[in-house]
Amino acid sequence: MVAWRSVLPVVVLVAFLVLEEWISIPSCKILPGIDSDEYVETGDGSPEDLKVMMVANLLLLGSEAGFFDLYFRDYYMAKFFRKSFSTLKPDMLVVLGDVSAKGSELTRSKWLDVLNQFHKMLGPFLALPFHVSLGDMDVGECSNLDRKSVNWIARNFPGLDSAGCGAFEISNISFVSLNSVALLCGNNKLRFGVEKVIERESVDLQMVTRATIKVEDKSGRSSETSSNFGWRGNGLTSSSGPVLLLHFPLHRKENSYYKKVVSFKSKVDTSGYGSNILESRGFAGTGLYGLFQTIPPNATEYIFQALKPRVVFSAHTHEFDDYTHSDGTHEITVPAMSWKARSEPGFIAATFLSKNRGVSITYCSVARESHMLIAYASVLVLLLFLAIVANTPRLKWLRQ
Repeated sequence: MVAWRSVLPVVVLVAFLVLEEWISIPSCKILPGIDSDEYVETGDGSPEDLKVMMVANLLLLGSEAGFFDLYFRDYYMAKFFRKSFSTLKPDMLVVLGDVSAKGSELTRSKWLDVLNQFHKMLGPFLALPFHVSLGDMDVGECSNLDRKSVNWIARNFPGLDSAGCGAFEISNISFVSLNSVALLCGNNKLRFGVEKVIERESVDLQMVTRATIKVEDKSGRSSETSSNFGWRGNGLTSSSGPVLLLHFPLHRKENSYYKKVVSFKSKVDTSGYGSNILESRGFAGTGLYGLFQTIPPNATEYIFQALKPRVVFSAHTHEFDDYTHSDGTHEITVPAMSWKARSEPGFIAATFLSKNRGVSITYCSVARESHMLIAYASVLVLLLFLAIVANTPRLKWLRQ
């Protein structure tokens, strides 16, 4: 009996470690209403499919992180990234802004602390291509949006130009990333830089489309093209209509966002998806702009006319959303990957299918912070109880 009592604390600790590993594994579901016949949740698709993990709103504090943030929140977020990598086996990582919780207020030396923290958190993802869009928490609001500061921050992330924009192609899928913060800022010089990027990508898109039509005409086939992208048949070639990456969502009709979230929650049991949008609005650190802030209508129309995006991924609101614009373009809003923003963080895995040019969206959530704390508290209480039993004479009958 004495031997069993000495082993019991070890058994409890091992059980806790097993529970910790299990609770660190993300819970993923392919969302209803999206054609995913050629993709299964375990990832047994075509080797030519492109799987992109998309996260947002990490809200890192760098050297300003306290003990709890550093040794609990950041520790588990790093573990969630490792588990997500081993579970989903993505080909690429995209971070849709707000890497830092106070980036617009930080000196360059403190920004470097945030970047070090960010790289440590990514872990195995550093071996993959990854892209970071800039958010309002990273670069600030319009009144103090500084071109030199944005340029310095952008240089620390791969593929961003001096305006905080980027364009790249991977596995024949074209991506365009825009500094959406600048698009909110009137006559700011950065906004003109973003517009130049949009114009350049628009010209490239038209040239590629015309070249493809000419090739088809010479081959004797019809010049009418159809990419059959799954969500939206836009009549462009495979290299046209890029995937658009933004921090701020594009403009939507009044109240349409809230109605869409309510509709989504009515169709799907979101008890595992965390708090609703109104609860999320109560977060004290929501940022320099309101959570319902979107890109202005004229800028949104400009983007649609110039780029004709096949699908848009945005963030900022901390909540998941699948919104269909009036022209049929889908916009997926990626939830926050931080306990600072919501009780149950989440992220998106987007798989671009090679066979039918479709796309499959998988929503993944990680454990609630309260669940992790309850697990810790339970183990501590149990160990304390065992210590009391082992050292209290009156409880001798429990030790026998």
